[in-house]
Amino acid sequence: MNIYKDYIKEIEERAAQGLHPKPIDGAELLGEIIAQIKDTENEYREDSLKFFIYNTLPGTTSAAGAKARFLKEIILGESLVAEITPAFAFELLSHMKGGPSIGVLLDLALGEDFSIAKQAAQVLKTQVYLYDADTDRLKEAFKNGNEIAREILESYARGEFFTKLPEIPEEIKIVTFIAGEGDISTDLLSPGNQAHSRSDRELHGQCMITTAAQKQIKALQEEHPGKSVMLIAEKGTMGVGSSRMSGVNNVALWTGKPASPYIPYVNIAPIVGGTNGISPIFLTTVDVTGGIGIDLKNWVKKVDENGNVVRNESGDPVLEEVYSVATGTVLTINTKTKKLYNGEQELIDISKALTPQKREFIRAGGSYAIVFGKKIQTIAAKILGIEPTLVFAPSKEISNEGQGLTAVEKIFNRNAVGTTPGKVLHAGSDVRVEVNIVGSQDTTGLMTAQELESMAATTISPIVDGAYQSGCHTASVWDKKAQANIPKLMKFMNDFGLITARDPKGEYHSMTDVIHKVLNDITIDEWAIIIGGDSHTRMSKGVAFGADSGTVAIALATGEVSMPIPESVKVTFKGEMKDHMDFRDVVHATQAQMLQKFGGENVFQGRIIEVHLGTLPADQAFTFTDWTAEMKAKASICISEDDTLIESLEIAKKRIQIMIDKGMENHKQVLQGLINKADKRIAEIKSGEKPALVPDANAKYYAEVVIDLDAIVEPMIADPDVNNKEVSKRYTHDTIRPLSYYGEDKKVDLGFVGSCMVHKGDLKIVSQMLRNLEEQQGKVEFFAPLVVAAPTYNIIEELKKEGDWDVLQKYSGFEFDDNAPKVAARTEYENMMYLERPGCNLCMGNQEKAAKGDTVLATSTRLFQGRVVEDSERKKGESLLASTPVVVLSAILGRIPNLDEYKAAVVGIDLTKFAPPVKQLSR
Repeated sequence: MNIYKDYIKEIEERAAQGLHPKPIDGAELLGEIIAQIKDTENEYREDSLKFFIYNTLPGTTSAAGAKARFLKEIILGESLVAEITPAFAFELLSHMKGGPSIGVLLDLALGEDFSIAKQAAQVLKTQVYLYDADTDRLKEAFKNGNEIAREILESYARGEFFTKLPEIPEEIKIVTFIAGEGDISTDLLSPGNQAHSRSDRELHGQCMITTAAQKQIKALQEEHPGKSVMLIAEKGTMGVGSSRMSGVNNVALWTGKPASPYIPYVNIAPIVGGTNGISPIFLTTVDVTGGIGIDLKNWVKKVDENGNVVRNESGDPVLEEVYSVATGTVLTINTKTKKLYNGEQELIDISKALTPQKREFIRAGGSYAIVFGKKIQTIAAKILGIEPTLVFAPSKEISNEGQGLTAVEKIFNRNAVGTTPGKVLHAGSDVRVEVNIVGSQDTTGLMTAQELESMAATTISPIVDGAYQSGCHTASVWDKKAQANIPKLMKFMNDFGLITARDPKGEYHSMTDVIHKVLNDITIDEWAIIIGGDSHTRMSKGVAFGADSGTVAIALATGEVSMPIPESVKVTFKGEMKDHMDFRDVVHATQAQMLQKFGGENVFQGRIIEVHLGTLPADQAFTFTDWTAEMKAKASICISEDDTLIESLEIAKKRIQIMIDKGMENHKQVLQGLINKADKRIAEIKSGEKPALVPDANAKYYAEVVIDLDAIVEPMIADPDVNNKEVSKRYTHDTIRPLSYYGEDKKVDLGFVGSCMVHKGDLKIVSQMLRNLEEQQGKVEFFAPLVVAAPTYNIIEELKKEGDWDVLQKYSGFEFDDNAPKVAARTEYENMMYLERPGCNLCMGNQEKAAKGDTVLATSTRLFQGRVVEDSERKKGESLLASTPVVVLSAILGRIPNLDEYKAAVVGIDLTKFAPPVKQLSR
């Protein structure tokens, strides 16, 4: 009884916060609840029934196992519960989404009671979350002549789990809600500083946008019953930045509909829109929940009588409204004509939001059901020895005769499954591809674990080469939230088959290395496809896609993902880098020069950036590929020369070996397998059997951009432009300014060197600058705090061997101690250098933050409002992004330096350099 009373106490505490009871996932608690249900005189019986029916998590949770077993008892007449008839028990099993419920249904369907078997078969025909053990049972029973097994398999082969679903409505009435003007980041929908609560969906839902916005949404729903509220990014893109399932979950929680009456706080079918569409990562997550994402195009560039774009005093295009989507506007989505209407007035074609595949996701309540449905249909047809019935819309296959392949097209063609044999596919084709590497990060990992449980997955797909669970997003502060969540996460993922940053058994030293860096190291083939639970999953080897927690889960469980082959933009370079410039300046200049060339149009958005870096090894090249998330690209591919790729693979082998030496290898010898694959790839390159991946010379690109290195004469800074009169221009990554723009008037309150954007060379730059300035000035004095967080422990170990760490220690006032990690986030900073634990640190915004209203200069990737620094009453917080030498010097001076000061500070320092390849990287 104690555990039940503890649950009641928790319920009372949640009620005080305006929350309902937390969903039950543990068998021990549900066991007590079941005992109380069986005891007809029990004082808690009525509440226990409600908890059992409506508040128990499905899938593979231990509670789901206990629930399924009790429902089986009821169906077999072994337990009598007046309120739960056998028919109702079958209905409850049908909503439990796989795992133990499938085992129970198979027991009943293949059992001796024919009447019960028929009922169980009817339920099984609606289920798609079956795994090998389940289909093996059906196969064996079918071979032994079991007619019920045949009936179930035939239903699967016909795809009846899909065809018997209701059609989507022809008209969907919506009412608009402007969630913000300009780009809306997922930080607004699911703030990073609330990451600890993401797995508690109702609690986490309280942090979406603001409480005022939540009240407005509720008011709209009350005023417009039966209509869906569509969240809109006015004059911007919806869902930029991090790849958050929690963001879509929150939108669905407030504006969607329940997935099932018996599954608490899991809502589906959100509808979102943006003037400039939906971020690719966010749109994938909308598909997961069976929602609709619309590119509204309700503001367009104004043109004069000659057709020229009209620009304002800042040189930006002037926008004019084509139609209004002001909050409270009632619109109609017509799924038949695929148009958006205001009354009878047609506003825009929305065919891209209602493709045949997306319509299937909507009808099935999400993309997972379609992915698993196609899989079970194929398996069933194979067992029966027949062809599966054509049920699903055929995948679009685009093949342009005589046209070569871009790098991403080559990778997708190699990894594709289920396509027409011998057919070469180009951009726009819908492809199911096998995944080589998968990464889960620690603030979304608990949700990924939930998703795996809900889809009844218990072990990693055997076709995945390697998978890693990070600890970097919670590395800065080992507080009570982290202590409660992270060990549980690591155990789940370790049991599932991932290499884990922290050892659940405590046998190896915790590794809080930044996830993207680890994934970059364990990617040992430039033909690989990588899926990672973070928008910065963008490797300098292979093609990597940042993904929501659910897509990560499906990649782990099935080893596959589905998506269209994206278009590519080719980026090459000419000229020569100036001696005083750092490669980070080239990265920023790429964005600035691209926008200038295309008149403000971001041709990178939603596409692959195929960057021909050639001579730059993986660590340094990662600085570019990482930043492509801020360029709004879907992904990036780095084209390397043979020798450079071999160098990168040798570095990766050494890093993987260090992981093995630390004791991180698992029983499947995954890490050693990666080293073996790297050796094989190196041998192929050296022998000429299979040179480094390059595109075809006659490949077709959406656009091509040549970046002029000669034009980059001073450091470049990405500025959030917090006071721009045009709200939609604030907090984008498109405002790139030269150092001289700021003069000597721009005060800096804090500097940050860290996050995934830095590599070993950056930390060496810090130590070299300190030596330089000490020689020039006799001493180094900080006029602003400087926070330094290496991305990996490997880097620190190498810096110690090379003498750089001694210099950093000399000037630091704080150095992390893994034996006594911080248990509370820092709230105040002194003017000194802090050597923080490897990990995301300030960039994540969920633990460490700058003081409110600060101006932060960082090597980070995030300049979103409130992420690194929040606003204060006196001024807006702002996070400007720059190269390591600019950040270090700004912290020492307490302001942004002028060009002469900068040049003097970097004399003789080995900055990150880049020279374009001398030959064209194509064949």
